[in-house]
Amino acid sequence: MPKRTSIPLAIALLSLAAAAGTPPTPLTLVICAPGYPGSTAEAQPSMDTLAAAVSHAAGWPAGTVKAEYQETEAGGVARFKGAAPTLALVPLPFFLAHAADLKLTPRVQAVLKDAHETEVWTLVAKKGRVTGAASLAGWKIASLAAYAPDFIRNVALAGWGTLPSGVQFVETGQVLSALRQAASGENVAVLLDGTQSASLSTLPFAADLETVAKSPALPTSVLSTVGPALGPNDAKRLVAGLLEMANAPDGAKALDVVRIARFVPLDDKALAQARHSYGQRVQTAAK
Repeated sequence: MPKRTSIPLAIALLSLAAAAGTPPTPLTLVICAPGYPGSTAEAQPSMDTLAAAVSHAAGWPAGTVKAEYQETEAGGVARFKGAAPTLALVPLPFFLAHAADLKLTPRVQAVLKDAHETEVWTLVAKKGRVTGAASLAGWKIASLAAYAPDFIRNVALAGWGTLPSGVQFVETGQVLSALRQAASGENVAVLLDGTQSASLSTLPFAADLETVAKSPALPTSVLSTVGPALGPNDAKRLVAGLLEMANAPDGAKALDVVRIARFVPLDDKALAQARHSYGQRVQTAAK
């Protein structure tokens, strides 16, 4: 006589099967980095390599994760608002600007190659021209992050003072040109991210510039789930896989092609402080 499985055991087995399942596919990891070089088409080979490594790291079948790059804020927002399930890897200014409307749940932080787990943004201007935030009345602030003015006002420069209402924010990835304008005496200040500020001293006109303000140490980039598409068990598998990814040769190689050194756990305190400063209600991510 065949052995029968009890109803409670059957339910338990079904639950285990569901826990070990795969997420809705294709699950697309979208990297959106406004102002950074490269286009969606140019980045696709690197995205394909990264997607395969993420699927492997999470223990999912090959092809579960796709990846793509969006070089503009508008392109990223449109992609995240689409119906297809997505993951978002975005710089902190983008995350703060859109976490609420796009329903982003932060999971891990990305550490960029040759960088620290957090970064300090630096405002530079012509030496001797800026004595405080009020000095920038009628000026321009050029930065990669200028697509998110509230990040500059309320987070990066919040400890420096209140910026005049007439300050213009100029989004640009060509900070070298903006730095030349500043050094020549134009009414331009430049807000540099951690990588850019590390190279400032190498410029031939660096002696004409000075640092006038710095941000607190902030997370660089945040990887989030978008909306409810990824269940809690799959999210845990993804996070566990991402945190170990740099320790595997194939994973480390895939991260290197997109200039990421590793993923690390969220700096909850730093992220909460940044969200509070930005004006959002701090919410604890479901983990």
